Order: sequence, then C-alpha cells, then structure tokens
Amino acid sequence: MESSRDRDGAAARDLRRLPKAHLHLHFTGSMRSATLLDLADKYGVHLPEALRSGEPPRLRATDERGWFRFQRLYDIARSCLRAPEDIQRLVHEAAEEDVRDGSRWLEIQVDPTSYAPRLGGLIPALEIILDAVHTASRDTGLGIRVLIAANRMKHPLDARTLARLAVRYADQGVIGFGLSNDERRGFARDFDRAFAIAREGGLLAAPHGGELSGPASVRDCLDDLHAGRVGHGVRAAEDPALLRRLAERQVTCEVCPASNVALGVYEKPEDVPLRTLFDAGVPMALGADDPLLFGSRLAAQYELARTAHGFSDAELAELARQSVRGSRAPEDEQRRLLAEIDAWLAA
Repeated sequence: MESSRDRDGAAARDLRRLPKAHLHLHFTGSMRSATLLDLADKYGVHLPEALRSGEPPRLRATDERGWFRFQRLYDIARSCLRAPEDIQRLVHEAAEEDVRDGSRWLEIQVDPTSYAPRLGGLIPALEIILDAVHTASRDTGLGIRVLIAANRMKHPLDARTLARLAVRYADQGVIGFGLSNDERRGFARDFDRAFAIAREGGLLAAPHGGELSGPASVRDCLDDLHAGRVGHGVRAAEDPALLRRLAERQVTCEVCPASNVALGVYEKPEDVPLRTLFDAGVPMALGADDPLLFGSRLAAQYELARTAHGFSDAELAELARQSVRGSRAPEDEQRRLLAEIDAWLAA
C-alpha cells in the first residue's frame, strides 16, 4: 500500500502488513467484480452497466430513490449466486482478499434467507455457507466466523426464526446476530425478541445503526437491542453524551469510511468523523462493507484514516487493536494478534 510518510514525518509502514480483524463485510458485497461477470455469464444474467464496468457505481442512498438503486444492484449481484460452488468461490476469494490486506480474522455477515430459494431451503443454505467458511479458513489460514443478519424490511417474526437458527449453529461457526438494511424504516424495538433469543443463546448482538439515520438509531440499538457492537455507528459523533456512553461501555462501532462517502452519508473522506470517535475513546473496527459496490477493501480504509485524517502509525496500530478486541476471536487468538500488531509497530 503506497504512502511514504506518516504525520510525524517517519517512513510510513505498509498497511497491508498491519494485522487486523475485519468485522463489517457483507456476503454478496464481498464478491470480486470479475467473479460477478463470470457468474452472470454462466447463468445468463443481464448486468446493468453499473455492475459491468468494473468501476464502483455512483450511489447516493441518503434518499429513498438512491437506497432503492443500491438495493437493486445488490439484489442483481446476489441473483448470480445459485449453486454451492458459487458460494465456495465467493468465500474463498473474499478470504484471499482479506489475507492480502492483512486481515487475520473475518466475521462475515449474511442473511441466509436471501440465498435459500436457490440452495434448497434455509437450513441447507446456511450449511452450504458454513461449509464454505470452514474450507476457506482451512485453505487460507484466515480465522472466519459468520454473523447472521435479519432484514429490518421483513417481518420481526422472520427475524425470530433466523435468531433461533443462528443459536442452533453457534457451535459451528456462527458468532453473532445482526439487523441490516435501511435503519430509517421500522423500529429497532420491533426486533427486540429476536435479539433476546440470540443473546440468550450466547451470540453477540450487532445491529446496524447510525448510518443513514442519526444518533437516535444508535441509542435504539443500545436500549432496545442491547447491542454489544454497532454496525456503522458514525452518526453517534453528533451526540457527545452518546459518545461518552459508547466509550464507557466500550461498544465497538464498525466504521466503514469509503462506504459512508459512496452512499452520501458524508461528502468526502475528510468528513467521516473518525477522529471525533477516536478521541472520544469509542472503539472502532474499520470495515469495507460492500467492496463490490464501493470499490475498496480493508487496507484502503486504514489508508483513508492515514491520508484523510492524519492518523499516525501508532494510532493506526491502535485501530487494529480495537478491531481485534471487538471481535469474537478466542482469547488466545486475540493475544497472538495483539502481539503481531505490536511487532508491526516496532519494525
């Protein structure tokens, strides 16, 4: 990763060699553009120019029309995943990309109901996904776990079904339960029972909040869903009291800088409040969100922190530590990764 100097004038270290955990990556959105083109050709799926060009599409999801366009592109891409071998390829390639970017631990987020119609049902779909995760982890050496996410655009009873399924597979690679899609729609409290099922089953609660909606949606994640981690959470920067609460409870926010700019949450990388969250003591785990649509992967998020926000290598190492501490990696794995981060900084 090219960048010659940090803010203190010292030679900047290679951010791809910085060990880190990746805690916010969506399943279909992790796909390589070339793979999408291959699969679309295989199944005769017509891709719009926004997905054919190889360049990230121009998206602005701060209004209903923009979000609908984003969701439509995502759904078209997902329709190209139709067979177990497609799932295997996607996960293996996502793992390869993460390893290349210095990731040592990945928690990938998926709603298996989206893939169930083409993969033989809900349980077969999840088992195919978990099998692909185990194979990719074995082949690449990357620790990979799954966070099952309900869709807040669907009925809360569907979320309860998913929560029970997630708990059932907690000893087979599922570590958490989330809530995705547009947080401007519906109320977090409508999904409180699903999250209670997940928490009682020992799973991490990690709903989306504070992306397209303001700080109130982050508070709802904490109050109604008892979140241990928040997907995005950047809009908490608008509420000093909420920042203090996140810092005191050490609730990790899965911040995705490139995604925030691509979707119009902020106009430019410098506007993403990384420094505000960091200085307030709110732990962060930088994530790529949907590289297929936003055009950048994990190491690029750290590069944005360096170039757009002036994070020194010591501060970037601390961001990597926060990602590890916010993960569900076993304690011995966390200790090993934290030592590797210290070694990167000392090099």
